[in-house]
Amino acid sequence: MAGLNGEVSWFCCGNSWGPCSSTGRGACGTCHSGNSQHAWPNTSAACYDITRPDRCGITGMSLRTCGFRHRTTNLCNGRAITTTIADCGPQTDLFCGERACCGGNCGSNRIIDLTPAAFSAIASLNAGLIPCNVDVG
Repeated sequence: MAGLNGEVSWFCCGNSWGPCSSTGRGACGTCHSGNSQHAWPNTSAACYDITRPDRCGITGMSLRTCGFRHRTTNLCNGRAITTTIADCGPQTDLFCGERACCGGNCGSNRIIDLTPAAFSAIASLNAGLIPCNVDVG
């Protein structure tokens, strides 16, 4: 499978939705927990300086700005969703070496955060963290 393997988690942003209260609108100013959006660790030089995926040995994480579309596939069940960048994150360097597995499929290091609406389209929010593949094209 082409792309970048790692872990996907979920985060709250924007207006209240599901388990989220009303929170900020994210780095792009457009984030909403009920939309199919995500946070990406390399949306700008300032974002990259905070998230530092390179400290976990991650390469191939191209600079992508607000509105860019990524396709994230759950490696446990094959479900996928296409979302747009609405925020900076996750802070990958805080989770270096972290590993999520299901069956024989594993992912290491958090590489993308989905809104609850997007995450729930590919997995239960209770899972919290799953191995994934992100199309970085």
